[in-house]
Amino acid sequence: VNPVEIELTADSAEKVYDGTALTKDSYKITKGAFVGEEGLKSVTVEGSRTLVGTAENKITGYELKDNTKAKNYTITMKPGTLEVTKAEIALKVKADDAERAYNGEALTKHSAKITEGDLATGDRIVYTYTDDSTITDAGTQANKIASVQILHGEGADAKDVTDNYSIKKVDGTLTVTKAPVTVTT
Repeated sequence: VNPVEIELTADSAEKVYDGTALTKDSYKITKGAFVGEEGLKSVTVEGSRTLVGTAENKITGYELKDNTKAKNYTITMKPGTLEVTKAEIALKVKADDAERAYNGEALTKHSAKITEGDLATGDRIVYTYTDDSTITDAGTQANKIASVQILHGEGADAKDVTDNYSIKKVDGTLTVTKAPVTVTT
C-alpha cells in the first residue's frame, strides 16, 4: 500500500505599507486528501513582513489527529509569500516660526510640525535645515527645511522608509525685531 501524498501550502498575503507587520497564519491542502475522518489537528504557519518587499510564509510544523497514522501519508509543505507594497502617504510639514528682539546672537529654530497627514505606525520623522535658516540682525529670514527623512524603528535598527511618503515642505519665518532703545537723561 502506497501512502497518500498530501501537500500543504501556506497562504500568501499582500498589503500596502502601513508600518505594521503583515502575517498570515493560514494554509490550504493543495494536493491530495485525507481518508475519512483522518486529518490534521493543527498546522503552524510563521512569517512576517513590515517593510516594502517580500518574505516567505512558511509552515513550520503540523500535528495529525489522534486517529491518523503518519505512515499512511507522505506530507510535503510549500511556502506562501508575504508582500508589502509601496505606500503613497501624503504629508505636509512646516518649519516652525520664531521671533525675538535683537540681542546680537543668531536666531535659529530647528523644529517643524506635520500639518497634514499622519506617519505610519512605528515611523518617525527627521528634519535637516538649510545653512541660511538663521538670522542675527533685525529683519526676517525663511526657516527652510533642507530634507525630511522618515525612519521606521529606533537606533541602529531604524530603516529609511521615506519612499513611502509624498512630502511637501513649507518654510517657516524667523523674525528679529529691533531692540528697544531706552534713552535716559
